[in-house]
Amino acid sequence: MTSYSAYHFDAQDADIILVSSEEECPAEFRVHRCILAAASSFFSDMFSLPQSPNAEKIPRIIVSEPRSTLDTLLRFVYPIPDPTSRPSTSSSSSLVLHPNMISALSLRFSENSSFPHFLISSPTRVYAIACRYDLEFESKIASTYTLNVNILDAPLSEDLKYITAFSYHRLLDLHRKRAQAAQALLKIPENVKCMQCNGNTLAVFGQPKWWIEFERMAKEELAARPTTDVIFGMDFLAKSTYGVGCQRCPASVLDSWRFLQELKASIDALPQQYNPFPPMDS
Repeated sequence: MTSYSAYHFDAQDADIILVSSEEECPAEFRVHRCILAAASSFFSDMFSLPQSPNAEKIPRIIVSEPRSTLDTLLRFVYPIPDPTSRPSTSSSSSLVLHPNMISALSLRFSENSSFPHFLISSPTRVYAIACRYDLEFESKIASTYTLNVNILDAPLSEDLKYITAFSYHRLLDLHRKRAQAAQALLKIPENVKCMQCNGNTLAVFGQPKWWIEFERMAKEELAARPTTDVIFGMDFLAKSTYGVGCQRCPASVLDSWRFLQELKASIDALPQQYNPFPPMDS
């Protein structure tokens, strides 16, 4: 059997053998009923069926998943380190499972084991897969992680072929509404000033030049990725002071740090998941 990590599914005390779907050279995984049954109701129901008196000493079950998919599934349900390899961008087979077996993967996803790795690297793919198998809890988690990417500019994947227009529209709606709500919060209090920009009588009630530039840049960024990860970074804030023609604006940004942190907290507090029961048009 081909190995995919340090652990080999070739236990001598195994009481069941799962066989992958390849017609030529299928892989055999010697595994344990108790672990699979605890991880998935599908396996639990399977093992509860009466066995033929002529059954093999160690039953062999041919499954519909290829070797790589079955290996990934078993590594999630077994008490060993979860897979860390990134899912392929050209194929959905590494994450897509038979509907009857998805509950095992769903269990570990719900426990938030190592799935953040996939959520960070491929959030739209994880969202698509969760929607495909009606995993409401998992799709909501994935929808939060998609906020960190520009979904309209993200590369296409095979997984998007299998979700409904409703699921995709729901994700677009989350991005749009959160972006609009975040942009609406970009308001500067009257006490935030710049000694140079607001240093004369005519300009005392105006806004610092760095804020005008920051607001413009932040609205563009939030329209693409409605999170605070970028716009409150030091690099982004520093860029808001470039080219505004004011030498005191950098100091004003530093003096405004408490206000900026409060603004960040306000945006972070906005809903990060879609409404599971959106109002329907009559």
